[in-house]
Amino acid sequence: MKPVAILRFFPLEGPGYFATFLDHHHIPWQLICLDKGTRPPNNPREYSGLVLMGGPMSVHDDLPWINSVLSLIRQAVAADIPVLGHCLGGQLLSTALGGIVTSNPVKEIGWGQVRIEESTPIAQDWFGSDLSEFDAFHWHGETFSIPANAMRLLSSPYCPNQAFALGIHLGMQCHIEMTATMVKAWCKANADKLLHNHENPAVSSSEEIQTNLEERIMALQSVADRLYKKWITALKN
Repeated sequence: MKPVAILRFFPLEGPGYFATFLDHHHIPWQLICLDKGTRPPNNPREYSGLVLMGGPMSVHDDLPWINSVLSLIRQAVAADIPVLGHCLGGQLLSTALGGIVTSNPVKEIGWGQVRIEESTPIAQDWFGSDLSEFDAFHWHGETFSIPANAMRLLSSPYCPNQAFALGIHLGMQCHIEMTATMVKAWCKANADKLLHNHENPAVSSSEEIQTNLEERIMALQSVADRLYKKWITALKN
């Protein structure tokens, strides 16, 4: 099988549990570090799937790789190569499909409940019929619109558009790829930011985020397994 291309945009926001999942399923993958100056691939057909990780930047920033990544996503979608976007990656996928990324009314940082669109059969295809909500990990200040012909899968009290699907392509605002190590690293790197947002109910303190961390991570990864298992069914040989 051709490898899954994983695009990293920021050193702290690597593939995390997603890489572990691929390894467990004996699926090859290639990490492409745009944060180190590596150019995005030109031809998505060289890969079985395309995965976009998170980052603190915006799709509206004047960065040399934005247009190339958007073009790569559009090529992959046109070729039915599955695309998976996490947070910034979800915003890039939405933008490539004609959606709009705007500021969210509030920053959303820490653990927060997301609700599955139970009335949507497509949501049940991704999450199963036995799950209606779960605690996701959040770290964002912007939000995407749902592209034309795509279906919203998740919502939260502070951000209505938490995930969407267009066929096998999946874009998420929340993070399901987290590991305990990643959570701790993000809290350490953003200690000042967490201190100065204490009046925002959607922003948790570092202590709150790390409370019962192992249990929360295990629960989150069980949800990630459902989504990732469906996504890999469309990987190209």
